[in-house]
Amino acid sequence: MKIIQQLRHYSSTKSSFFVTTPIYYVNASPHIGHLYSSVIADAIARWQHLLNPTKEICFATGTDEHGSKIQQAAFKNNKSLPEYCRDISDKYKLMSSKFNIGYTDFITTTEKRHIDAVHVMWKTIEKNGHISPAKYTGWYCVSDENFLTELEIKEATNAKGEKILVSVESGHPVEWTEEDNYVFKISNFQEDLVKCLRMNNTHKSRLENAVKPKKFYKILLDSITKEKLPDVSVSRPCTRVHWGIKVPGDETQTIYVWLDALVNYLTVAGYGLSEKDQFTKIWPADVQVVGKDILKFHAIYWPTFLMAAGLEPPKTILCHSHWTVDDQKMSKSKNNVVCPIQSSETYTTDGLRYFLLREGVAHSDGNYSEEKLRRILNAELADTLGNLLNRCCGDALNPEQIFPGVAEYGVVFNELASRVDVGKKLVESLKSLSDTCHEHYQEYNFYKVVDSVMATLHSANLFFETVKPWEMRKVPQRKQELEVTLHMAMEALRISAIILLPIIPNLSEKILDKLNVPKSERFWSNTKQYNWNDINFKSRDLLPEKIVLFQRIISPKEELKKKKKIKH
Repeated sequence: MKIIQQLRHYSSTKSSFFVTTPIYYVNASPHIGHLYSSVIADAIARWQHLLNPTKEICFATGTDEHGSKIQQAAFKNNKSLPEYCRDISDKYKLMSSKFNIGYTDFITTTEKRHIDAVHVMWKTIEKNGHISPAKYTGWYCVSDENFLTELEIKEATNAKGEKILVSVESGHPVEWTEEDNYVFKISNFQEDLVKCLRMNNTHKSRLENAVKPKKFYKILLDSITKEKLPDVSVSRPCTRVHWGIKVPGDETQTIYVWLDALVNYLTVAGYGLSEKDQFTKIWPADVQVVGKDILKFHAIYWPTFLMAAGLEPPKTILCHSHWTVDDQKMSKSKNNVVCPIQSSETYTTDGLRYFLLREGVAHSDGNYSEEKLRRILNAELADTLGNLLNRCCGDALNPEQIFPGVAEYGVVFNELASRVDVGKKLVESLKSLSDTCHEHYQEYNFYKVVDSVMATLHSANLFFETVKPWEMRKVPQRKQELEVTLHMAMEALRISAIILLPIIPNLSEKILDKLNVPKSERFWSNTKQYNWNDINFKSRDLLPEKIVLFQRIISPKEELKKKKKIKH
């Protein structure tokens, strides 16, 4: 019950916002599924900064570098273990750098600070009586590095036509194993875990749901209420897994890779250090982003490990689904694993970020299709967003190159914004956009944020087409109408760009720079302030440099036609 009481009050001591990606396993290079996790966490961190610019944002990512699969991968690649881990870890750092993932800490599980934190965690849990030596017997999946229950295995047929037993979840083979190791009494915390899940998911604050979305919450709750949770083997014999952190006081055993890996989130927060105030300022984590394949480890093992150490579980586990490629599961055997960096060479980093957050839905798998990717980016970033910016900032309609101030043109503004149907619809859309997107961001529904912004931008483009500013430009007496038209369209761009900062930070910054919006006016509060009402807002010079916001992407067929045309 003590942990339940702590959960009711933990927010009172925190003064920062802490978000994490999963700790990425270095058995292979990053693919778009890893990027998806990272851009979700990055968008959450950026959204929080927009809301609370003075609040400290802690954003952790990193790599898990221990375990038998790493031993095998290093051997297969003919590299030493440290060299192999460093090479793959560097690829994750490169991915983060390329895609503007603004982490504040990159942690690796081979670092001394992490090893020290793991030792403190182990000793604390052991001292509290929740870890003890035992002979462990059960089905073990080498590929997943996990013991499984009878309900978690099934019979299958391998490539040779032989009947084998495999993991229900991963499909990887399992084998019967008996060994001496250490066991964690997870069943001691089953009741408290259920209470934590139920309490958080009925909490008044929508930000403090233990597991999101509801689909995965229900799956998880069902799995831990229908039967007693089996004890967890939390060590491996060094003769089988030597690449890992040694059990304190027992050189014959290495700590289970998942206990080791999960502690990384505590390491980043300063766990085990003398500065306890620093740790309580950061922990518990506000949001931990995970893929559905590792939900069990983060939503069952992790909270119970924390409870056993007398620590609060994270506020929210945000679980997302996977990505298929042309409706097929990604796999090396199918040669369809998508490298984010290679993909970005064609579709740009912001383009790929946009697509993943625009098309990704947490509760079901997304589908990566180059045709769909190209169509969406051309239609929405190049046309809807890019063309509106070009129209407003082009010399043909805006020879003075200004963001006009129109507070003095009340009659003209009211005529266009109240009596012209498309103008009225645009103003109404802009006035509701901030609150609508705020709600979607709170629920981490990024695709709904994009839908709402695009609907507003479509209204802005329709307004532009309907009132025909190019005709106003020909008549000097209609200058005020022209400036009001440009102003309304630029307000749509300004507000949309601020709202999209967490999703496409580079493109949003380009828009705001072009409109000469001060850095101090690029926060969420500014999305509810309308310059058409501000008598202090005078005409503002645009940034003089010409920009192409997003270059249209030519399909291979279009490229071939283009080459043939040039040739002839």
